[in-house]
Amino acid sequence: MGGVVGDQHCLVMTTVDSTTAATDLANAVIEARAAACAQIVGPIRSVYRWDGEVTADEEWQVVMKTAEDAVDRLTEVIIANHSYDLPEIVAVPITGGSTAYLSWVTDETRPA
Repeated sequence: MGGVVGDQHCLVMTTVDSTTAATDLANAVIEARAAACAQIVGPIRSVYRWDGEVTADEEWQVVMKTAEDAVDRLTEVIIANHSYDLPEIVAVPITGGSTAYLSWVTDETRPA
C-alpha cells in the first residue's frame, strides 16, 4: 500500500430518498473508484427549508471515504446518479486516523 504522508482524505456525505437509491449510489461510487467505502445510515429525518416552506422528509445518508484529489470525481458520480434537483454534497477533511486505513483509501481511489 502507498503511504499517506502528505496525502489528504475526506468524508463526503449526501442524502437520498430510499434505501434502494442509497445502495445504488454506494455501488456506483465504489465501482467508479471515486470512493473507497460508502456507508448507508438510516432512515434519518431531515428538516429543511425548500421553496420557502419548512419540509421534513425521511432520508438515507450515504457517507463516503475518499482521497481529497478524488472529491471532484466523486462529486460528478454523485450528481450523475442522484435524483434530487440539488443534492447535498458536503466534504469534510479527515485530520487523522489509521495510517494503514488511509493508505487503503488512497489506493482504492486510484484508477485500476
